[in-house]
This record gives sequence, structure tokens and C-alpha cells, in this order.
Amino acid sequence: MEEQITNQASASWNNMLDKLTGWFDAAVTNLPNFIIALVVFGCTFLLARIIKRYIKKPLNRVIHQPSVRELLANFISIIVISIGFFLALGILNLDTVLKSLLAGAGVAGLAIGLALQGTLSNTFSGIFLAVKDIMSVGDFVETNGYSGTVVEIGIRNTKVKETDNNIVVIPNSTVLENPFKNYALTDRVRVTLKCGIGYESDLEEVRRIAIESIAERFPPQPPENIEFHYLEFGGSSIDFQMRFWVDAKEKLTRLEAHSEAIMLVKKAFDQNDINIPFPIRTLQISEQPEIRIKDSKNILQN
Repeated sequence: MEEQITNQASASWNNMLDKLTGWFDAAVTNLPNFIIALVVFGCTFLLARIIKRYIKKPLNRVIHQPSVRELLANFISIIVISIGFFLALGILNLDTVLKSLLAGAGVAGLAIGLALQGTLSNTFSGIFLAVKDIMSVGDFVETNGYSGTVVEIGIRNTKVKETDNNIVVIPNSTVLENPFKNYALTDRVRVTLKCGIGYESDLEEVRRIAIESIAERFPPQPPENIEFHYLEFGGSSIDFQMRFWVDAKEKLTRLEAHSEAIMLVKKAFDQNDINIPFPIRTLQISEQPEIRIKDSKNILQN
């Protein structure tokens, strides 16, 4: 019995020595491949850092958001490092491990994509908004029921500063999937002004004065023109409408241009004695009401 145990232990020891010897031989045999793989991985790692450092300059010309530039630079760096890692595994003849990693990466990527569907959607939407010239910081926009100036386009959210100084944080996917109006996409925008003048006014003279007052401040560019149309005979005035163009690059919103146009037209009409009437209501009493005052003595007696 003791001899059998001794023989079994000796055989196990010999098998372990044989396996260790095989591993040592394999390590010595694959040592050049290991060194080459290490060198390849190290070179790709350094290359990734160099690419990340120098790719920010060309990205700065296309993308104006620092957070999005940093995200793209890190993404490109990770791709380069991953390529170097897979090349190193191929040099070490670890094809089985490589296939397992690729299969696991596919399954893990699918699971992560499903779990982070909303986050990834906002991220790619932010990249799209930053790359495409459809919205930039400083643009005045209307989106999802909010209007204001874009102050930041981040990886996940877009921040809009409203006219009352409140900041609205809107998910990027919501901005991209819904219609929005960007006033900075057009160089020129049209503003409409409505007003009324008294019935005693010279309509041709009113038309000339109004157009000249607007053209001096907001000159039209060919083929543009200032439109002037009388609309109707109102209750207390003859109503007209003007439409003119303003330069959107000056960050002059329609509200500001409309306000300035009102002041210009009012000043021009005042200088030329043109009346801008306001609604007047006249009360006419056909019969004078009879007012009876009782004698105070009778009131006291009663």
C-alpha cells in the first residue's frame, strides 16, 4: 500500500515537472514573440497618446465644444490602443483568446448599448450637433417650447439661456429629434410692423415717410425691398403693415428690430404731424335723466 502511494506521488511529481518544463520551453520559445508583442503594444500606446495630443488642433476647427473634442480624442485613442492589443495577441498566437475576447466584446457591447440607449443617443446627438453647422454657442434658438441663446452644447445636454436669464437644460436627442428654429442660420430675417394713421392723413405721404424712416436704419439689399400695404379701414384709423429686412449677423433679434422700428416711425410721424389715433368711445345720452331731491324736512318727519 505504501509502495503504491509512493509510486503515485512520484508519477504526479514527474507529471508536474514535465508540465513545468513544457511551460518553460514554451516561454523560452515564445520569448521573442512576447518581446515583439510588448514592443508593438508599447508603440501603439505611445502612438495613441501622440494622436490624442495633435488631433485636438484639427478638431478645434470643426468642433467648438471642448467636452465633445475631448470625447472624440479619447475615443480615437482607445481605438488605436485596442488595435495594438489585438495585434499583440496575434503575435503571441493567442487566436483562441482573441476570438473569445471579440465574441465577449460583441455581447458586452450589445448589453451596454441596450442599457445605455438613452445616454448613447444623447452623446451621439451632441457630437452631431457639434460637428454639423446647425447650432453653435451664441445662436438664438427656439426649441421644445423654449427660446434663448445657446450657452453650451455638451456631451449629453444643450443649455439654453432664456431672455429672463434662466438656464434650460435640454437633452441633445430631444433637440435633434424635434423641430427647432435657429435665427443664426440665415443672414437676413424679415420683420413685420403694423400701425394705423388718422383718416385725415395723406396716404401717399404716409407711405413715403414710413418707408424712408425704415430704409435709413435698415437699408434693403437687392433684390430685397421694403413692403408697405394698407390693410383695412379700422374703427378709428386706417391700418397698414410694413415688412423689412434686418441683418441677423448683428445678433439683432426680431423683437429688438421691431421695437426700434416703432420708435423710428413714431418719430417720423411726429415730425410730419401725422396722427396715430387711439380708440375713442363716445357716449351719447338722448334724454337728460330726471333727478328728484326730497325735502330734508319731510325726510326727518318720516
